[in-house]
Amino acid sequence: MVNYYLYRAGQFIALSLPLNVAYGVAALVCDLHYLFARKDRAAVGDNLKAIFPQKSAKEINELKRAMYRNFAKYLVDFFRFSKLDKEYIEKNIKFENKEYLDTALAKGKGVIILSAHLGNWELGGALFGLLGYPVWVVALVHKYKRVNDFFNFQRKSKGVGVIPLGKAVRQCLNILKENKILGLVGDRDFSKNGGIALDFFGRQALFPEGPAVFSLKTGAVIVPGFMLRNKDDTFTFKTEKPVEFSPTGDKEKDLVELIKRYKVIFEDYIRRYPDQWYIFRRFWIT
Repeated sequence: MVNYYLYRAGQFIALSLPLNVAYGVAALVCDLHYLFARKDRAAVGDNLKAIFPQKSAKEINELKRAMYRNFAKYLVDFFRFSKLDKEYIEKNIKFENKEYLDTALAKGKGVIILSAHLGNWELGGALFGLLGYPVWVVALVHKYKRVNDFFNFQRKSKGVGVIPLGKAVRQCLNILKENKILGLVGDRDFSKNGGIALDFFGRQALFPEGPAVFSLKTGAVIVPGFMLRNKDDTFTFKTEKPVEFSPTGDKEKDLVELIKRYKVIFEDYIRRYPDQWYIFRRFWIT
């Protein structure tokens, strides 16, 4: 339960201080954690080296530190959800290519907003909720109930419905059939079935089947979207064109081919924003 009290203490600090000061405190705490988190630090370095084999050790270390500090800011933003409103959105968030989402919803088969552990996906969900879109997300269940309840309260307070991972299939299918938005992250597999192994930056990695399965079963459009931090700590939600795919009828082949279509989009964004890709464990299959 230590994590729960740390989260609540972090939330108290984030809400009590001006945003830029809260960012500074979070960065300081993160720098201290960075010094002692040898295992996580090594894993992050290995992941970045896989993406950028040509970069020097100094360049990789600079990316690691920037990533840790950006993650600290990510937590501050999440803790401050009670301060989020439409005025904040107008001042701090640019929504690029929103028409892709609206056009996809007009087809009446639901939309899968597919993201990665990149930028601030939690803020992305809150953006849709505050704008009045019917949005649900699949979320990993935390080990401790009080921690899990804290995270879900933050999400639900901004109009985001939450589906626990592991109990998601039927509810996800129903949400899409009701022409609602389903938010998923598709760059890391947390399921018990092992996912699908595909080439990712020249190495094998496991990808979850869920996004592709739901799209193939319901006809829901997959719209890639990423909430990215700008240098001035404002945000841009970048919406990509819907993933175009025509099923052949071969279920296994279609599943793999559809994942490959959006996998390359993940690779592109991670290359462009490596210091916002928050993976603290070794990512590739060894």
